[in-house]
Amino acid sequence: MRYLFLAGLTACFAATGSDGAGRTATVEQSSGPAGTARASDARATSTQGAARDVVRARADTVDSLKAVRRATVLDTLGRARAAVAPKGGGSCPRTSAQGAERSRLFTRTICHPAFRDAGSALDSLWPVKARDPLPGSILPAKRIIAFYGNPLSKGMGILGATPPDEMLRRLDAEVAAWNRIDPAHPVQPALHMIVLVANAFPGKNSLYRTRHDSAVIERVYGWAKSRNALLFVDLQVGKSTLKYELPWIEKFLMRPDVHLGIDPEFSMKKGGVPGQRVGTYDADDINYASRYLAELVDKHKLPPKVLIVHRFTPDGVTNAKKIDLDPRVQIVMDMDGFGAPWVKRDTYWRDIKREPVQFTGWKQFTRLRNDNPPTPRGDILKLWPVPLYIQLQ
Repeated sequence: MRYLFLAGLTACFAATGSDGAGRTATVEQSSGPAGTARASDARATSTQGAARDVVRARADTVDSLKAVRRATVLDTLGRARAAVAPKGGGSCPRTSAQGAERSRLFTRTICHPAFRDAGSALDSLWPVKARDPLPGSILPAKRIIAFYGNPLSKGMGILGATPPDEMLRRLDAEVAAWNRIDPAHPVQPALHMIVLVANAFPGKNSLYRTRHDSAVIERVYGWAKSRNALLFVDLQVGKSTLKYELPWIEKFLMRPDVHLGIDPEFSMKKGGVPGQRVGTYDADDINYASRYLAELVDKHKLPPKVLIVHRFTPDGVTNAKKIDLDPRVQIVMDMDGFGAPWVKRDTYWRDIKREPVQFTGWKQFTRLRNDNPPTPRGDILKLWPVPLYIQLQ
């Protein structure tokens, strides 16, 4: 069926080779290109991996390198070098010069500028100044743990990769693990479903996207209700627009436990075919979605909505400083991609920490071909700002 074929054309690139610097040099599209600088270390030797993580650097520096293959997946990242440790260990020094007299280097796993107290001037930008949360707000009191994907596709994420009962048991286990390691932020579980899927073919209306039947969305909503979980409905608009697609999904967004995700990667407003070029949203697009949600909150007397915005390249979201904040809508910029932990931290620093909006998220892949090795939960908690939305694909 052509519908099932789109699962192999959208939502996430799996690496078949790596340029060793952030995004893959050779990729195969298996569940869509939603990824950080998505590098696979599957073919790297342990020595190469160690060299990658134990390198010198200027304080708070992550260099961008020219993309290896612009036609497939965009940016690659250079190596942010570790700062030098004071004698006997301790926190990272504020400048590389301070530690130069010490003979030992901290590895990037300790002194990466994405971490708290690593000497980054960006630390002071967080938390973002905003009005106090309204009653019923989920963030920042809680952390959202969301299983992502599509129930009709095994390749688009954990939501469809395993039978529902097993998937929900794994969600329970993930919730328990995060509650155990960070009890200060009780977990709000969620299912994050791609309800509008970008296509590599134009379709009848030449919009390069497919809408899901409401019955499929209701089925996943029922799974979420069985766990007192939220449902996120995610839009990959292709050559359509948020203005055209949001009214179609409004009947779900009217519910107090249904929230929204939007994916710039599949917004082809500047031309191209989904999966062959990475798309973009501007602050104007994000503000439109936020206003739409805010009006629903007022009209239907709803608690504040959460808006997830995927991002893994600088051009994925343009004019981020112009994104407006509204207490009726809580905006999460989600670092969306795969790779070794150092790659993901680079991207988090460059695309999330460096351009503050409101709250932050982190995507964690469940397959080793994507995240190899996976980033430990404890290392995610070392990031500053600490992600309050964790999406597992």
